[in-house]
Amino acid sequence: MRPERTAWLAQLPDTLHYFARKWSLTLGTPFDDATCAWVAPVALADGSAAVLKLGMPHMEGEHELHGLRFWNGDPTVQLLAADEERGAMLIERCDPGTPLRILPEPEQDLVIANLLRRLWRRVPDTPHPFRPLSAMTGHWALQTLAQTDQWPDESLVREGLLLLTELPRTAPSQVLLATDLHSGNVLRSSREPWLVIDPKPFVGDPAYDVTQHLFNYRTALQTNPHAAIRRIAELVDLDPGRVRLWMFARAAAEPRDHWNRNGEMALARAIAP
Repeated sequence: MRPERTAWLAQLPDTLHYFARKWSLTLGTPFDDATCAWVAPVALADGSAAVLKLGMPHMEGEHELHGLRFWNGDPTVQLLAADEERGAMLIERCDPGTPLRILPEPEQDLVIANLLRRLWRRVPDTPHPFRPLSAMTGHWALQTLAQTDQWPDESLVREGLLLLTELPRTAPSQVLLATDLHSGNVLRSSREPWLVIDPKPFVGDPAYDVTQHLFNYRTALQTNPHAAIRRIAELVDLDPGRVRLWMFARAAAEPRDHWNRNGEMALARAIAP
């Protein structure tokens, strides 16, 4: 574990005590599916429900709270309070909070497509904190280049690395992306049928933003990846060919702990340009 994450974990009990006092919270049992944050239901002083999220130092999620402010509950959870210095967020609690993944995959497509259309907005030209998508893909490329001894197919990986550089530069439009939108990050809510949680905002190509849903869409992706890509691309009026290039780039060249697991390279070969 990186030193900054070790330090974050060591300080976590004190941080929880600080925010429980600052925001007058009664802390509940943490959710067990959070991976880069401490997240738990809380009760406010007036008895209403919310969620406390303390983000672990994480390059991709650095501007989550800024994204929640930008979208302002449309179609994300509302940001109720925040502490930027400590990476803390008090956010709306979804009730009943059922994840979208309980629905059949074709129905998930329709919900995801609707949410993406609402999320994709131009960021004003005035100063803003959001980084370009190339910052994330460039970060990934450096990590992958440090793993050359693990590459199972050098030609495929290098082709994917080239696209990770080229695709952000050739985007036909630039909008604010969620980048981590999939059926586990969409919850049923009383305020709206479905709300987005855990966005990792970057400014860039909307064709990128359907890829995380597709990577979590294992049945259709393994059965007929070209048809799965074409379906979701057409639902949001995107070029299926460009979505396929993004899928290939990620499958071939995104850094990972185990290069021969989870079928990424098999997918890269199946959809290679």
